[in-house]
Amino acid sequence: MFNRNKEREVPVYLFTGIIESGKTSFIRDTLNDKNFLNGDKILLIVCEEGIEEYDEVAMAKNNIAVEYVEEKEKLTEEFFKKCDEFHNPDRVMIEYNGVWSMDAIDEDNMPDDWMLVQVISTVDFTTFNAYWKNMRAFMIEQLSLSDMIIMNRCTDQTKRNEFRRCVKLFNKKAQIGYEAMEGYEDALAEEELPFDINADIIEIEDDDYGVWFMDVMDNAKKYDNKTVKFNALTYRPPNYPNNKMVPGRFAMTCCADDIQFLGMVCKCDSDVDFKDKEWITITAKIKREFLKEYKGKGPVLYLIDAKRSEKPDDDLVYF
Repeated sequence: MFNRNKEREVPVYLFTGIIESGKTSFIRDTLNDKNFLNGDKILLIVCEEGIEEYDEVAMAKNNIAVEYVEEKEKLTEEFFKKCDEFHNPDRVMIEYNGVWSMDAIDEDNMPDDWMLVQVISTVDFTTFNAYWKNMRAFMIEQLSLSDMIIMNRCTDQTKRNEFRRCVKLFNKKAQIGYEAMEGYEDALAEEELPFDINADIIEIEDDDYGVWFMDVMDNAKKYDNKTVKFNALTYRPPNYPNNKMVPGRFAMTCCADDIQFLGMVCKCDSDVDFKDKEWITITAKIKREFLKEYKGKGPVLYLIDAKRSEKPDDDLVYF
């Protein structure tokens, strides 16, 4: 028995997805990336044997060990403990069986220094509609836990947007990527914007406020002189004049203790007739200007119209 390092932390990456959705190919490509390996001892726990296979001889040369599990009942505290003691891994990757319910994955069964840091799910566009129609509850169970969802074999932009809106209904925090038919060259391509930036009025849905806010703050130039409409909370700092406010939304970036207000400066022709933390639907023109609040140039809203509105069912923004 080796001596346990009290400072040791072993990140665990969980890969989920229906069989033949691309899990094995994605994991195999990741394990062929020298930047990912970085000389670490990696333990791969395989719970599903699909069409694609692993080259264990080649993997052993890269310090990668493989354990196979054929039944979900074997994912016990004793199993994980034996894996930890025998392999002493620096990182753990679990390829989960696509037909098992997610209740077999329990962090309480894992060694204390194993930490589940990311859940990655793969989806095959060519079979998604059939699974979504006939096994929706099962799909939601898998995808609702995901930090990243990769839809492969999809080049249809309209279908990508439909898939994104579908997922965001039950998993607002997931990052969504899309794969080209040829393989994984576009695996981490930038997510398509869920709104029409070329519309006369860019209408931002409640669930898309976080995506829009980050994009406009990072790329204010492309929004210059465009008109936007969205729901927001009103806020006016004590030092602001009556014709200036900061509409925005509260966002939870990682946990309940990390909630922050995401808003941008709005200038009005007359005094603001709203109380702090009052919900409004605002229409405004965006101009890229220098502001001391931004310590440089950034997006400034010029109010066109504002009306009181109802609080959304979920008033938080997620990432």
